[in-house]
Amino acid sequence: QVQLVEYGGGLAQPGWSLRLSCTASGFTFSRYAMSWARRAPEKGLEWVSGIYNDDSDAFYADSVKGRFTISRDNAKNTLYLQMNSLKPEDTALYYCAKVRPGGLLWEYDFWGQGTQVTVSS
Repeated sequence: QVQLVEYGGGLAQPGWSLRLSCTASGFTFSRYAMSWARRAPEKGLEWVSGIYNDDSDAFYADSVKGRFTISRDNAKNTLYLQMNSLKPEDTALYYCAKVRPGGLLWEYDFWGQGTQVTVSS
């Protein structure tokens, strides 16, 4: 079965960096686009970033553009999110998500349990 396990979250001060990772199993990782999404307290799910299956292109929400970088290693079945210049508004539970076949980058069919990122001074 599909499994997505995120890790790398934690507590950071404004301006710090964190790197999230997501290990995937149960499907052919290299065939599917992947995304990161987040849910802030008392807010809905927000798409953060997505990357095509062959790493040919990546896209970002305006709120993180220029600060976050998504990448993947298909040989290791792993998705990454490098988060720089963190802001308090980046505080959220971050999910790794598999994009459904033929779907847009914010249309998921599986996601993990999430990893918490808290940005506070």
